[in-house]
Amino acid sequence: MSQIDEFLTRWTEAERTADVATLEAMLTDDFVGVGPLGFTLPKPAWLGRHRSGDLTYETYGLEEVDSRVHGDAAVVTARQVAKGAFMGNPTPEQIRATLSLVHDEGGADADADADWRIAGIHMSFIAGTPGAPPLPGLPPEARGDGS
Repeated sequence: MSQIDEFLTRWTEAERTADVATLEAMLTDDFVGVGPLGFTLPKPAWLGRHRSGDLTYETYGLEEVDSRVHGDAAVVTARQVAKGAFMGNPTPEQIRATLSLVHDEGGADADADADWRIAGIHMSFIAGTPGAPPLPGLPPEARGDGS
């Protein structure tokens, strides 16, 4: 398993279990997350969703992971597969995510894989998956989303 794979495994476990201390060390100070509806969350707000208990996950993982390293940066594209809720409302079960990682040798954590940190995440709905908006222009029976 590569260093990035190990890092992503730790990150997904920290997201699933709301391990704010681990997430704090894994995100850069200037981290920005872009949600599937286009909203942005700086690091304090990203962590705050877990701290408050507003965001909970039963499951959280990544599939179809593709990592590309470019010097001290890496771009990871993946399918996020999760069962969770935000303020009691179900979250989308599948989202396409692009993570921007930076290699930070002076990182806050001394673990071997802590040199990688997440500077940003951009998420988008995957058309036709549960929780995604319906595909525009299709009749309800052709949408595949149960509507």
